Amino acid sequence: MLIEGIFAAITTPFYPDERVYYRKLEANVARYSRSLLSGLIVLGSTGEAAELDDTETREVFRVAADAAAAEKVLVAGIGRESVRATIALAEAAAEARYDAVLVRTPTYYAPSMTPQAVATYYRSVADRSPLPVILYNIPRFVPYKIPVEMVAELAHHPNIIGIKDSSGDFNNLTALIATTQNAPRRTVTVTPVFEAVTARMLKPTAAQPDQATFVAASDLAGGTAVAAAPPAPALKTRTREVGFQVLTGSAAITLAALEAGAAGAILGFAACAPQACQEIYFAWKDHDQKLAADKQQRILAASQRIVNELGINGVKYACDFNGYYGGYARRPLLPLVASQKQEIESLLANIRN
Repeated sequence: MLIEGIFAAITTPFYPDERVYYRKLEANVARYSRSLLSGLIVLGSTGEAAELDDTETREVFRVAADAAAAEKVLVAGIGRESVRATIALAEAAAEARYDAVLVRTPTYYAPSMTPQAVATYYRSVADRSPLPVILYNIPRFVPYKIPVEMVAELAHHPNIIGIKDSSGDFNNLTALIATTQNAPRRTVTVTPVFEAVTARMLKPTAAQPDQATFVAASDLAGGTAVAAAPPAPALKTRTREVGFQVLTGSAAITLAALEAGAAGAILGFAACAPQACQEIYFAWKDHDQKLAADKQQRILAASQRIVNELGINGVKYACDFNGYYGGYARRPLLPLVASQKQEIESLLANIRN
């Protein structure tokens, strides 16, 4: 699977009583689908994955997938404390037609998470996951930083296709890129313009199940004509060779990561400012270094304060301010005070969508 470009790590909306607000999730995903983002991460850290039970998780996967445009790559956050529970969610994501899963390291038995245990966890999940696995390195929340050497080994697993590095350490990111250069290359299906082909793009629609609803005019002779949609043209695809895909989880180093060889970025800040994040990528793709640097500088202070310092409630209020439904995070995460909300409004004054 091609995981390239800018991905929004989206939030999970809740009612005031903390039930999941599925209608608002649908509305948010539909709006993200009209953006130029490459795809969405559903139930990553920004999505409060750790706050949801398994029943809620499965329903969030389903609702988001149903609302997303077919061409948007969908990645499901599925990290759990056991291999068995993690694989169960990978299977649920596959049923909902996701394209890959994002897997964090288990946290509760931190003293037992030796390099051997962590490597075994990831290999065991990848062995049985029906979807490609993206490793998730986020030492800020998980008391374990996946060693570069381990990533280099895991990159040779046929079902581990990449890593999201949210360490915020540029040197660590460049080391990951360098040490995975020799990982096996994979052949992936892409569109004629080398963009990702998703599972939902390949799924027959209700009106076109294997083109069985099309009736030729000659077959209607002597009968009553019934309107029927003609078969949709076959999806044109080609193939592309890709290596192990390294993505940054830090908005502050997005441009530097791209220039160093990263495949893209998975950003919590893109949940509230997708266009601003996407503009960095487009300017870089156009080889306009000055514009790309300007676009990177534009989001620097806002992303640092809102995502890294104010956290989930900061991102959610920023979503509210920029036209997405944010609402409040589940407790024990505390809501913002008025002065913090005013600060976010000031930071986003020139970063609207």
